[in-house]
Amino acid sequence: MNEATVPFRAGREGYASYRIPAVVATTKGTLLAFCEGRVKSASDHGHIDIVLKRSTDGGRTWGPLQVAANNGTDLAGNPAPVVLDTGRILLVHVRAAASATEDLIRRGQVKDAAGRRVWVQHSDDDGITWSSPAEITKSVKQEGWRWYATAPGHAIRLSTGRVVVPANHSVPPTGTDLGNEAQYNAGHCLLSDDHGATWSIGYVDDNTDGYINANETTAAELPDGRVYFNTRNHSPSPGNRADAHSEDGGKTLHTPFRPQAGLDGPVCEGSLLQLRDPDVLLFSGPAYASARALMTIRASADSGRTWRPVHTVDGLPAAYSDLVRIDASTVGLLYETGDFGAYERIVLRRVPVTRLT
Repeated sequence: MNEATVPFRAGREGYASYRIPAVVATTKGTLLAFCEGRVKSASDHGHIDIVLKRSTDGGRTWGPLQVAANNGTDLAGNPAPVVLDTGRILLVHVRAAASATEDLIRRGQVKDAAGRRVWVQHSDDDGITWSSPAEITKSVKQEGWRWYATAPGHAIRLSTGRVVVPANHSVPPTGTDLGNEAQYNAGHCLLSDDHGATWSIGYVDDNTDGYINANETTAAELPDGRVYFNTRNHSPSPGNRADAHSEDGGKTLHTPFRPQAGLDGPVCEGSLLQLRDPDVLLFSGPAYASARALMTIRASADSGRTWRPVHTVDGLPAAYSDLVRIDASTVGLLYETGDFGAYERIVLRRVPVTRLT
C-alpha cells in the first residue's frame, strides 16, 4: 500500500506558499526534499528562499525546515540538486531581484544585474549545512538570453561522472513584437566534468517557429549511455511534451526536440527517473489534458519512444513533481497537490517498484 507524508504545507512554518519540488537521495540514504518557500504569496517573484527538509527513514518522517539558499529579501529559486560520487550534494539554482517578474524579464525590461543569474552551493555533511554560494552565470548564460531557469527538479550525474543540469531560457524577439510569446522559449543544459568546480553550456535548442519551443526540461541517462531529455512544450501544437536524445553526454542533441504525444497532459513541468534492474524509464506529471490534475507515473520500456500509465495517484489537482529512487523496492514521488487547488501542499509518496514495472 502507498505511504504518503506532507513535508510542506502552504501557510505553515513561515511561508505563504511552497512550490517547485526537487528531491534526491544521498549516498547515506537520506532523502533531501527541496522547494521554493515563497514568503508572502504564491507568486513566482518576490521574496523566495530555497528550503529543505531531510528524512533519514525513506520519507516516512521529516526533520525541521531548513533554508538551503537565500538571497536576502530577493529571490533564490528553481532548485536543481544532484549527488556526486564523493557524497557531496550540489545545489544549482537561480537568483533575481524580487521585483523582476517573468513578463518584465522576457520583454527585456530588467537590467542584467537584477535579472536571472545562476549560482551553485554544496553540502559535504548530507545536507545539514551548505556552503556560501558561487556565481557561475558567465559560464552558463549566453549574452542576450533573457528569462533563465534551472530544471526544475533534480539534475543528474552520468556514469562518466559528468553533471548535467537541464535548463531553459528565452531569446529576444526577431521582429517588433513584445518578446514574451511562447515562441521565444528555448532549452539548453549546464555541464560540469569536475564535480561542479567549472561549468559550461551543453546543447542549445533555439528556434522561434512556434512549433516546438522547449521550456522546463528533465533528463535521465539511459542504459546505453545516451541522455534522454523531455521538455514542456510552450507552443500550442502539436502537443504539450517533446523529447530528444544526446549521444555525447548532453553537449549536443542528436535531433532537435520533437513532439511526444505519448505523454498527454496540460502544459506543466514533469520528471524523469531511469530505473536499473529492471531497465524502465519513468515519467511523472499530471495526465488530465485540460487542467493540472490526475498525477500519474508513466513508464517506457523503449527509451522514451512509447509510454503507458502504470500508477495514478488520485484525481485531485496536481502540478509539478520530482522522482527519486528511495531503495531497491521503492520509488519516491514528491509532488504539488491539494483538495481544491494544486498548490496547497507538497507530498512525498512512496510507491513500490513492482507497481511501476
